[in-house]
Amino acid sequence: MKKTLLASVVAAALAITALSASAQKNPMVGGAPMYPTKTVVENASTAPNLTTLVAAVKAGGLVETLSGPGPFTVSAPTNDAFAKLPAGTVDNLVKPENKDILDKILTYHVVAGKISSKELARMIKKGKGKATLKTVQGEDLTVTMSGGSIMLTDIKGGMSTITTADVFQSNGVAHVIDSVLMP
Repeated sequence: MKKTLLASVVAAALAITALSASAQKNPMVGGAPMYPTKTVVENASTAPNLTTLVAAVKAGGLVETLSGPGPFTVSAPTNDAFAKLPAGTVDNLVKPENKDILDKILTYHVVAGKISSKELARMIKKGKGKATLKTVQGEDLTVTMSGGSIMLTDIKGGMSTITTADVFQSNGVAHVIDSVLMP
């Protein structure tokens, strides 16, 4: 009886340890681990599916800002999200003469504060199916749920789905999205 009880206690302790270890594992974005001790820019720079976003942030001169203390909630479009834009759009946006337009688009993907997906869901529930977020750019994003996914709708009616939520950073949180939002 004592051996069975001891074996059960040991098995339970091992299961809890394994569960804790897997819960603390860093999320992966594009196959790269994201570390909560790094900034939004440092983590994004290691993700192979966020290279277009990183290039745009550099071209827009926002590296220093997004490396700052924050906190920020960043909706991070993937390379595939940028590829959905009309041909030549990204090449045009990263030109120095279009920096103001690029900054407007990029800051439309940033909200002040650290808002987790759990908090977004709570806000949606409280708002009877939708919530509104004020972006750093100054205009609103609408947040809703669809089939268990969190959706972002820009002011032009374009929609994006959060594909990887809660990538916590030292200066905020990023949610990877599948479409570029347009102010």
